[in-house]
Amino acid sequence: MAVLVAPRFLAPGAPPSALGNGIAIVDAERFLRIYHEGLVQSWAVKVPPVVIAANWWYGLMHFGVTAAVFIWLFRRRSDSFPLWRNTLAIASVVTLVTQAAWPATPPRLLGGASGAGSFVDTLANYSSVWSFSGHGSGGVANQYAAMPSMHCVWALWCACVLVPRVQHRWVRVCAIIYPMVTVLAIVLTGNHYVLDAVGGFVALGVGYGVARVFTRSGRRPASLALVA
Repeated sequence: MAVLVAPRFLAPGAPPSALGNGIAIVDAERFLRIYHEGLVQSWAVKVPPVVIAANWWYGLMHFGVTAAVFIWLFRRRSDSFPLWRNTLAIASVVTLVTQAAWPATPPRLLGGASGAGSFVDTLANYSSVWSFSGHGSGGVANQYAAMPSMHCVWALWCACVLVPRVQHRWVRVCAIIYPMVTVLAIVLTGNHYVLDAVGGFVALGVGYGVARVFTRSGRRPASLALVA
């Protein structure tokens, strides 16, 4: 819950710069020729089960999968736990600070500004766990925290933890696919741009780099490493 509440206190309301920053992301994607979020969502809404699946993925998997992987790492791979715990914590802080310092309007709130097209707020218009317009999460979640995507930070973290450590191939495949589906879900729901996902992956990289410098617990002594 702290992850949802913190940005609200750091960047309350609708910052005047949020719309301009959202348009800046759109312009950057147009320059890179990757601005296809509106087209992708327009295809998806023609098949409601796809949108509903994206809603539930967006609302449930973010916390559920991350918590499960966190517990598994603590219980089964305690030697790796300190580094990846710190990576998750640092990357999450980097994400929250960036969202507060550089608020950006998500696609669903652009309202056609700068010719960006219109988007559907799928969480509010289709079956979902919650919506930003509801009386629950909508009251505490920061709606202008588009860049970077915390969903993508945590999803890639799960993949990085699992892929090198699990034994079953099917689990590794699912771990690899998980961030990809998460990127698709954040786009289909109109909550993020593709560049938000890239920003999330960069934030995780920063978190890992900083954690590598400061995390000592769980590392083998140099002498043992040489013997091994």
